[in-house]
Amino acid sequence: MLNQDHDIAGNYYDKYGTSNPVARALVHGFQENLLQLIQTTRATDIHEVGCGEGYLTAIIAKANDRLKIRASDQSSDIIDIARRLHGTDRIQFQTRSVYELAATDGAELMLCCEVMEHLDDPGRARNTLHELSTRYTIFSVPREPIWRICNIARGRYLRALGNTPGHIQHWSKREFLAFLLPRFEIVTVRSPFPWTMVLCRPR
Repeated sequence: MLNQDHDIAGNYYDKYGTSNPVARALVHGFQENLLQLIQTTRATDIHEVGCGEGYLTAIIAKANDRLKIRASDQSSDIIDIARRLHGTDRIQFQTRSVYELAATDGAELMLCCEVMEHLDDPGRARNTLHELSTRYTIFSVPREPIWRICNIARGRYLRALGNTPGHIQHWSKREFLAFLLPRFEIVTVRSPFPWTMVLCRPR
């Protein structure tokens, strides 16, 4: 099931609204890599799983006006915020846990960014996304131990050895690729610091 800290953890640090120039540069690098990967898929139908308040959803929609985007999150309160901030005719927000997704939720491109590290059962979520992806899936997760080292370097979460609250899964790049391989063929791997980002196809 989804870690109950998921909603809280998502709001510990506002990476989209931060004024810190270093953090802004890192987030910009993440976004640019993601948009490039989306473009290579030529997908016009996207489902973003675990969309949170919809900031990334809106960025994707703004970058390509041909896209039809569905976005889901397990928290109805979070989805209400997403609808209020970013609701348009081109984005359909819905309250749905990754574990509750049905066949009708499938898309050419399934997108799962900054979600897997919060899940109690990431293998189940991986298998669900495998079943729902008709062409491609993009995953991104914090790259460990670099993520925690960065937190320690900026004096955050020291008692937890740099672990961001709500992160209960931890993967190095190699470990995350090994986690995906039973279900997915790896197409492209990007490493926007300090994340691992993977474009893959269902096997």
